Amino acid sequence: MTRKRIQIKKIDNISSRQVTFSKRRKGLFKKAQELSTLCDADIALIVFSATSKLFDYASSSMQQVIERRDRHSAMHRLDRPSMELQIESDSNDILRKKVEDKNHELRQLNGEDLQGLTLQELQKIEENLKRGLTNVSKVKDEKVMQEISNLKRKGLELMEENQRLKQVPSLIQLHRQSSESIISNSSNLPEDGYSDTSLKLGLVTFSIQ
Repeated sequence: MTRKRIQIKKIDNISSRQVTFSKRRKGLFKKAQELSTLCDADIALIVFSATSKLFDYASSSMQQVIERRDRHSAMHRLDRPSMELQIESDSNDILRKKVEDKNHELRQLNGEDLQGLTLQELQKIEENLKRGLTNVSKVKDEKVMQEISNLKRKGLELMEENQRLKQVPSLIQLHRQSSESIISNSSNLPEDGYSDTSLKLGLVTFSIQ
C-alpha cells in the first residue's frame, strides 16, 4: 500500500504543526550531516521556528562558515563588476568619444586645428563648407521670397482698405444731396397739396391739375 502524499501547505493545527516541524528539522539536519561527510562540504544551517526559537547546524564552525561566505561575496563584487555597470561605462566612453570627435570637426569647420591635416582632408573640409554654404543660401533665398510675398499681400490689403475709406465721404455726400433734394421738393408743393404740371406740345398746351 502506497503512502498518501501530503499536500504542501501551511498546517492549520498548531500541535500538528509543531510535531511536523520537529520531525522535518531533525531530518534536514541529518541530511546536511550526510552531505558534509560524503562530499567533504562545509555546511551551515540556521532555522527559526514559528515561536522564534533558534536551531542551527554547522559541519565545522558556524562563525567560520559565515565569515567565509562574507569574504567570498566581497571578492565576487570586487573581481567581477555587474554587467549593467560595465555596459553603462562602455556606453559613456562611446558617447564621450563621439562628442569629442564632433567638437573637433566643428573647430576644423571654423578654421581651427588645421595644421596636421593632409591636402585631401583640407579639400574635403572645403567641399563640406561649400555644400553647407549652398544650402544656407538656398534656405535664405526661400525666406526672402516668402517675406516679399507677405509684404505684397499686406500692400494689397492696405490699398483695398484705402480705396474703401476713400469711398466713404462720397457715399456721405450722395446721401446728403439726396436728403436735401427731397426736402426742397417737399417745400415747393402748393398749400392745397396739388401741383400744376403743364405739358406743351407745339401750339397746344395740356394742363394737369
